[in-house]
Amino acid sequence: MEQRDDVVVFAAGSAPTDEEIHALFAASWPNHEPRSFRPILARSLTWVTARRRGHLVAFVNVVGDGGLHAFILDTTVHPNERRRGLGVRIVRYAAEEARRLGAAWLHVDYEAHLQSFYERCGFGPTAAGLMRL
Repeated sequence: MEQRDDVVVFAAGSAPTDEEIHALFAASWPNHEPRSFRPILARSLTWVTARRRGHLVAFVNVVGDGGLHAFILDTTVHPNERRRGLGVRIVRYAAEEARRLGAAWLHVDYEAHLQSFYERCGFGPTAAGLMRL
């Protein structure tokens, strides 16, 4: 557990409720459609949450392949908390957790406008493919 500037960051073991995730995602993503995160988190390698005064203000999910590869998903920071370094801190924390749990490679897909953010998190560019199903 890490505490700084009255933000507490937790790694696995303090799962957010569906209601908390939906409130965060609704504030952050205008087209968010609620769904249950219980089955998603049950299959995750780990997740990291950040809370300010008890309220969920950031979330990152890390899924793994059961081997050396892990993937960052659903990186979300509440709009009122952006541009303060919280996003970079939570992704780096998630990377450390993934390493601690045995991952050797951490992957992330992102839209072009997020490239500099993920570079600040420590990711380098790579060629990859994506298929929408």
